[in-house]
Amino acid sequence: MDGFIGRDRELEALHRYFARVGAGDRPGRAILMRGRRRVGKSRLAEEFIHRSGVPSLFFTAAQEPLSDQIGRFIADAAASDLPDASLFEEETPNSWDSALRLLSQAVPQDSPSIVVLDELPFMIAEDSHLEGRLQRLFDREFSRRPMLLILIGSDLSIMEAINQYDRPFYMRASEMVINPLTPADVAEKLGLPPAEAIDAYLITGGLPMILDEWPAGASARDFLNTVVLDPTSALAVSGERAMAAEFPPEAQARRLLKAIGSGQRTFSSISKSSGGMPATSIQRGLQILIEKRMVTAELPLSAHPSKDRRYHIADTHLRFWLSFIEPGMPEINRNRGDLVLRRIERSWTAWRGTAVEPVIRESLRRMDGLPEATGAIGGYWTRTNDPEVDLVGADREPIAKKVTMVGSVKWLENRPFDHHDLSELIVHRAKIPGADTSTPLYVVSRSGCEVDGVRHITPEELLAVWR
Repeated sequence: MDGFIGRDRELEALHRYFARVGAGDRPGRAILMRGRRRVGKSRLAEEFIHRSGVPSLFFTAAQEPLSDQIGRFIADAAASDLPDASLFEEETPNSWDSALRLLSQAVPQDSPSIVVLDELPFMIAEDSHLEGRLQRLFDREFSRRPMLLILIGSDLSIMEAINQYDRPFYMRASEMVINPLTPADVAEKLGLPPAEAIDAYLITGGLPMILDEWPAGASARDFLNTVVLDPTSALAVSGERAMAAEFPPEAQARRLLKAIGSGQRTFSSISKSSGGMPATSIQRGLQILIEKRMVTAELPLSAHPSKDRRYHIADTHLRFWLSFIEPGMPEINRNRGDLVLRRIERSWTAWRGTAVEPVIRESLRRMDGLPEATGAIGGYWTRTNDPEVDLVGADREPIAKKVTMVGSVKWLENRPFDHHDLSELIVHRAKIPGADTSTPLYVVSRSGCEVDGVRHITPEELLAVWR
């Protein structure tokens, strides 16, 4: 990615970790780095190695048998610039225990080095005792050498669990979360105005590999007109690669993800579109998706409890891919991407209006100047959607003591928030438990605001909180 936009903070953090290598009687250090697929974890680690200028080994595991994993590790280690890499040409380890033990001899014994084990969950899947082996080797070997061990994984639930108190590697590594590039990063890379940059973020999810295909200054329409016609574009293939890595084609969770991605957000509507799956299977599948951080489950935010749970796709790009690209892949593959483009154009305004709401809520959570005691930002709805309110601020969630603000999102071009919208928002505020006539009104509008008595938040302000 040109200029490595948006990763200065992460590089600085890695250099701080690396500065501690060699200190004390246990000079070795470890980092558990996690983040969704395609967010640039491996690229970040490669850039860090390049800038460090020390001997290193970078191994990326794949979904393959244990013997194949170890064989590729030996080949990568033998080809590395570790001072005693030749040890891997002389011996043929047949287990992770012996291969990693040999690694401890190949790294420099009295000067810094970096070792990266990428896609660690794939290694654990083939060797259920790998965490214990890593713990023993780290305690007895790696921590006694001035090396930084970076363990990278895209399965968020597995990577989080590794550092829990009941697991062998507990408290032996610092944790580092790598998120997609932010809306502000997208604006900087593409040179787009704030509102258009947020649209680009909704399509790309801040994924570097997709942004690299987006010409600087190009509008969303111009970009889509090019890449949707290409079945090999990053936009087309990235979603399928993520799905294939997380779930086998026949997985029930995969079917549910497609149902939610197409807009089925309540349990009953997901059930209707899931092809007759039993309710217990749907519950189990939804729980898997939530644990994998693929899906978010939300409740209405107000002063009264509610069971009207809704589900949405957590990954911004995957939400776009599941809505338009995945169902259109047969047409794209037979050179009829023009049909997919027409569907996107017909549905774009409505889809964007819903897809932007989670991004706006996350932006508001980062924003200073909201009403005092605002500790949570969400939405409010009833089973009949009367009312359905885009923005609700409260002192806590999901059951608030006090509702601190009520707001509306109007993400339309050439359609400012007007008196009709204000009247509707006032009526909706009266129906939210915990809100009253003194509760401040907020508006997030793409195209301006024509009324007084509300706090208008602009696209420029949304982008600023990410800088």
